[in-house]
Amino acid sequence: MCTCPSRTDELEGEGHNQSPNPLSADLTTNEDLNGIANAREIRNPDARSIANSSHALEDDIALNTHPPRHRHFSEKSAGDSPSPGGRLFGAGGDSKAAAHVDAAAPAARTAAAATMLSGGGSSSAHHGHPSHFNRIKHILVTFGQFIGPGFLIAVAYIDPGNYATDIAAGASYRFQLLFIVLLSNLFAILLQSLAIKLGTVTGLDLSSACRAFLPRWLNYFLYALAEIAIIATDIAEVIGTAIGFNLLIPQIPLVAGCALSILDVMIILFFYNPSGSMRGIRIFELFVCLLVLGVVVCFCIQLSLITGTSIGEVFKGYLPSGAIVEQQGLYQACGILGATVMPHSLFLGSGIVQPRLRAYDTSHNLLPEEPVSSSGSSTNSSTIYDKVHYVPSQAAIKHSLKYSIIELALSLFTFALFVNSAILIVAGASLYNNPDALDADIFAIHSLLSKSIAPAAGTIFALALLLSGISAGVVCTIAGQMVSEGALNWKVKPWLRRLITRLLSITPSIIIAGAVGKDGLNAALNGSQVALSSTLPFITAPLIYFTCRDRYMTVRPGMARFHVEDEDVKLFERRRRDKEGMSGEGEGGLKMANGWVLSVVAVLVWLVITIMNVANLALLGLGQA
Repeated sequence: MCTCPSRTDELEGEGHNQSPNPLSADLTTNEDLNGIANAREIRNPDARSIANSSHALEDDIALNTHPPRHRHFSEKSAGDSPSPGGRLFGAGGDSKAAAHVDAAAPAARTAAAATMLSGGGSSSAHHGHPSHFNRIKHILVTFGQFIGPGFLIAVAYIDPGNYATDIAAGASYRFQLLFIVLLSNLFAILLQSLAIKLGTVTGLDLSSACRAFLPRWLNYFLYALAEIAIIATDIAEVIGTAIGFNLLIPQIPLVAGCALSILDVMIILFFYNPSGSMRGIRIFELFVCLLVLGVVVCFCIQLSLITGTSIGEVFKGYLPSGAIVEQQGLYQACGILGATVMPHSLFLGSGIVQPRLRAYDTSHNLLPEEPVSSSGSSTNSSTIYDKVHYVPSQAAIKHSLKYSIIELALSLFTFALFVNSAILIVAGASLYNNPDALDADIFAIHSLLSKSIAPAAGTIFALALLLSGISAGVVCTIAGQMVSEGALNWKVKPWLRRLITRLLSITPSIIIAGAVGKDGLNAALNGSQVALSSTLPFITAPLIYFTCRDRYMTVRPGMARFHVEDEDVKLFERRRRDKEGMSGEGEGGLKMANGWVLSVVAVLVWLVITIMNVANLALLGLGQA
């Protein structure tokens, strides 16, 4: 019987080799073919049909044919130029990182092949298309992992400063200024989405971006305004917390209430570590979520106590009205806008998205070895860099951006909008046409609510104020830490940064409470909102500028990177290398800058905010407000 040779090498004597040795390449080839056939049978029972043969062959090649190195990252991306301010560790910047990726690639391919061969996932995966139920389940489970940052940002929009402005608007115009509350929340969603986009694409919070991309003098100017805004915001939180303590427990004086506000916040922030595990971060976010839900429950109870008000009257207030163009209405509308769109929340929103991006890169083996910074606790590395920034991978950005923005929009459009609307509705239903309510402070409002609605209404109002003050104080202190770390090169421990940030706001509050008392605290609360209104246009301008430029919003393909800043590198040298590196960066990268429609809308929103704040300051200066 004549047989055809499978190979023409390894001849032993004359003729063809029909009995190869155990290490013959024949066996390896046959084993591969058997593996392909078995994989095809497991993947698709009908793999032998002619109709499926071409698809099966393509799948076989994809599963069994791999180059010796990991080709997901192109040679071009491996040689990318450094980011502004220093060197890059990751895509070609560190040989250890490249070796790490190459070593992890075969394991990832083996795991993927094993999952497919074992029939992992749903049964519908065998046919190449997951069912709608599994797809929806996957989306919901993934979205659940992103719940948390939106609540932290929403806290900034229900702080004690909102109480004074919303109560005054409700007492003066009843429900007519609900339209401004809705408009302010829409503005906030747009600006916070841009902040999330900046932090996700660049890996930098707004303060760090200003330090990296703007001239030194402009960065310092914006830092000074940001510190003024944060101190003004923190003063409002301290005052709100102190008033809440005093209203619930009259035996606690205002000075002691201001001092107590440092203890609760510092104890809470002691356990917050943005560079720690996702479990710890989620526990912290859950605690803040519970505080927000507590405020929501308080106002739900207050709304249930209101009588004699129809739902139609309330919803009519969300339509534009003539009250906006009146002098008093314009002033109060500006106050609502200034109290709702908080400058520190933009820094916060751009800085709290990185942990989930980093978790994605870590779980997908896209994170190289991190260089040691001077602020880190590890000293094992021979090279210690001044500051290290994490730059997410393109895959992490695509995965996280949409979920982060959706979670933010839902949080602001539900909880923040509900609480601000509830404050105004309660004031409009119980204090409208009450001459004593027009010039009343928070203490008088508490008394009026207790008399006009029910004694429990005053207690619930005080509890909501206390919860708002505590939660807003927590996130404001985090934002203050981000600003100081990003704009300046601080080399102190995180807990010390938080303590300094908190003391900057508590000290003037204690002095005011001890020297002037209730009247002084109410005046300081109103003055803090004026300061926030003045700084808001300056803070939002660089955010809109950065997100509209391809130069800053281009994502390079490949794995995540670490950008290190060396202290001995001068700023103008960093900026020169920035310009040289960014000039060719967009050739192989994904441009994620705002489209022209979004850019126009963002600029229009900035103009509206600026005009309303200028009008607010003009009315205040003329004494007509």
